[in-house]
Amino acid sequence: MPDDTDWTGAEIKACCRLSALLDVSLLEAAQNVVPVAVTASESVERLRTWASGRCLSASQPGIYQRDGARNPLRRRVHRELFNN
Repeated sequence: MPDDTDWTGAEIKACCRLSALLDVSLLEAAQNVVPVAVTASESVERLRTWASGRCLSASQPGIYQRDGARNPLRRRVHRELFNN
């Protein structure tokens, strides 16, 4: 299997299609796919920065946080439990 890190669904589909059309392995077909995360890396980075703290995460529950960034407008609530 090729390394499909940061690939979109369309890029994975294109790789599979190329593999079938050219009758080559997925690894060979992947050499002809350039992910949008590479070709438009500046735009993607700008969108990721904008989305941090504003949008839902697609990979885990909750709000998307870029590289562990914290939203300064959000306050943390600490609760202590007392034993009676």
